Amino acid sequence: MLGGATAWGTVVCTGLALCAPATAAPSYQGADDHYAGSQIEKYEGVEGAPHVEYTASDQVLGHDVSGHQGAVDWTAAVKAGAKFVYVKATEGTGFVSPQFAQQYNGSYQAGIIRGSYHFARPDVSDGAAQANYFLAHGGGWSNDGKTLPGAVDLEYNPYGETCYGKDAAGLVAWIRSFSDTYRARTGRLPAIYTSTSWWKRCTGNSAAFGANPLWLARYNTQIGELPAGWHSQAIWQFADKGTLPGDQNWLNGPLATLRDLAIG
Repeated sequence: MLGGATAWGTVVCTGLALCAPATAAPSYQGADDHYAGSQIEKYEGVEGAPHVEYTASDQVLGHDVSGHQGAVDWTAAVKAGAKFVYVKATEGTGFVSPQFAQQYNGSYQAGIIRGSYHFARPDVSDGAAQANYFLAHGGGWSNDGKTLPGAVDLEYNPYGETCYGKDAAGLVAWIRSFSDTYRARTGRLPAIYTSTSWWKRCTGNSAAFGANPLWLARYNTQIGELPAGWHSQAIWQFADKGTLPGDQNWLNGPLATLRDLAIG
């Protein structure tokens, strides 16, 4: 038999070669709604807003957006106090946000310091491949004082097993590959977006990435425990909604710290 079908999918055979089921393409169904924190909110919940009202002198308000928000009114965001934003660019090696150009370029034109982020899919390809895909579709960095380093979004798998079918050592190696590739091509370490609970569960609470800026997700009254390796967060994603479009974030410091993060 030179061809046929099995319960596992289409079988492709050439000549006398051994027949084998074709590998199914990775799913990206719902990728437009996989934003930073979408799965953290689902699995960890929202336990209130911070009690303390910070001022611009000690914390800088920002947000993050994705295709989930659609086209953003950037003039309104500026009026509401937005100083920085992270924009979803890509997922895995097969999805580019259809709203990326409007959000990334529009925020820049409105005077907001912006960066882009990549929703990690360690189940579909290695870290280097995904860093390169991210860089090819808007994940770059420029030393203009207006661009934040790219970020890799590491959270619960929306397609299946929580840790993407990898053990702790495998996930740490994946993150290292992504981070090293991004740094080699841009000169910057990417920010790491995650929650402490996911990090503990899926990396074994690795302390290997303390040099990367930490963008921590925790929707609670206090930031709480940080993942191992970090003594402080660069950004705290403290709420899933608020005065700005998308999720709400505080930079850990004043405007001078935001400029430092952008410049590197």
